Amino acid sequence: MSGGDVLKLQDKDNVVIALRALPAGSELQGVAEPLSAAVMQGHKIACSTIAAGEDVLRYGQIIGQAKVLIKPGEHVHTHNLGMDAHNLQDYEFATQKDALEPIAGQRTFDGYHRADGKVGTRNYVGILTSVNCSGSVARFIAEAVEKTGLLDEFPNVDGVVPIVHGTGCGMSGENEGYAALFRTLSGYAQHPNFGGILLIGLGCEVMQVSDLVGGRSIRADGALRYMTIQHEGGTRKTIEKGLEELRGIFEIANRATRSPAPVSEITIGMQCGGSDGYSGITANPALGFASDLLVRHGGTTILSETSEVYGAEHLLTRRAQSVEVGKKLIERIHWWEDYTARNGGEMDNNPSPGNKRGGLTTILEKSLGAVAKGGTAPLADVYQFAEIVDKKGFVFMDSPGFDPCSVTGQVASGSNLIIFTTGRGSVSGYKPTPCIKLATNSEMYARMSGDMDLNCGDIVTEGISIEAKGEELFELLIRVASGEQTKSEELGFGGAEFVPWQIGAVM
Repeated sequence: MSGGDVLKLQDKDNVVIALRALPAGSELQGVAEPLSAAVMQGHKIACSTIAAGEDVLRYGQIIGQAKVLIKPGEHVHTHNLGMDAHNLQDYEFATQKDALEPIAGQRTFDGYHRADGKVGTRNYVGILTSVNCSGSVARFIAEAVEKTGLLDEFPNVDGVVPIVHGTGCGMSGENEGYAALFRTLSGYAQHPNFGGILLIGLGCEVMQVSDLVGGRSIRADGALRYMTIQHEGGTRKTIEKGLEELRGIFEIANRATRSPAPVSEITIGMQCGGSDGYSGITANPALGFASDLLVRHGGTTILSETSEVYGAEHLLTRRAQSVEVGKKLIERIHWWEDYTARNGGEMDNNPSPGNKRGGLTTILEKSLGAVAKGGTAPLADVYQFAEIVDKKGFVFMDSPGFDPCSVTGQVASGSNLIIFTTGRGSVSGYKPTPCIKLATNSEMYARMSGDMDLNCGDIVTEGISIEAKGEELFELLIRVASGEQTKSEELGFGGAEFVPWQIGAVM
């Protein structure tokens, strides 16, 4: 129900959402008393009396408990809304797993067909590093490519991307942190948006290049070369050898040209960051509708950020295709509860300060809005961070809520397109995978239109339906997959957002 100034999402909700900044004394439809204090856009207002300890409901779901008596017309936020211990048990595994109806007629996009059967949306060449100690040399080689104009000879190559990071040594060679980094680097090495890879190590690190290569044929096209700085004889010799190897890789990558591929070959990593009170009612459900459309066409969508579905995981377990899949998700939830506890954290340390300024109060509230990105499709499987996704449909990949890290895992898992919703105005890009940015509100879109690809705020301001906005997004993602540049690509983002998840002690 919308009263012009406020929006009530479900009949049983005891809060409404401010659709604009409202002054004290405002009289609002469905709220018994005038507004007791000014409230910012996207924030919550009590529409009925809420007793101390009583559940506060938004989306028809519990988002926390009142810390004190809250009267109608009062602002509901961190000063009077808290979160009791999360002990949800009604997971109802696989009770709402009805498959979506497939869409007849094959839609296509223009992509790069790889030798292993995958299809890329971009044709970069990557300089992948096994350890932080080889990061500068990787950048030196990329700079030398630019200075020499080497790429001018290879017009079908989108560019060279140094993939550098802050780990790879000072770690155990056997624990879950090592395994996560190994999956991440291996996933990037075989990513379809790379037409070839040059892998560079120092030589003495824990994450050995020889272990990453391991005698395996990582790329079916043979476009992977590797070296270590210590073996080549130092920095200058490694740069010279790197340029020589890149020429051969560029020649292979340059043979690729775009040609039609079914949209079932698109894999989307879905993210939200810098969220606000509009995220769960505009951009996220619009992305959810587009996600369902892609799944109905046979494609794949990946929801992640485990710490940001906390409190809404029961909505996903009900959609699991099997009890086993549902239990895999809950196992990750329990892992996170233990992980945060042993590291002195807590699962409700999100929303961030920016999220709270945007109107989100508890992780339960943020999670309920975040899950809307996943639409209504059955949950086909649950994957570890950076584990290769080998099933079609809607899936979940375990990750932190820190966006660059989560996207890094999704790209390693095979995402050839990222769609990112934001209410505060997140700016970032994720080479080699293009990122589409969705604004949740029209005010931020107008202010930051140079960074946003699509405004979803008009769902509120203009009455555009979620279905229509989802259709618009679906057409945009096909165009971007076919080569249309996103705003983050035009701005040159993607050089600093490779952030592997560092789990465990740094030694």
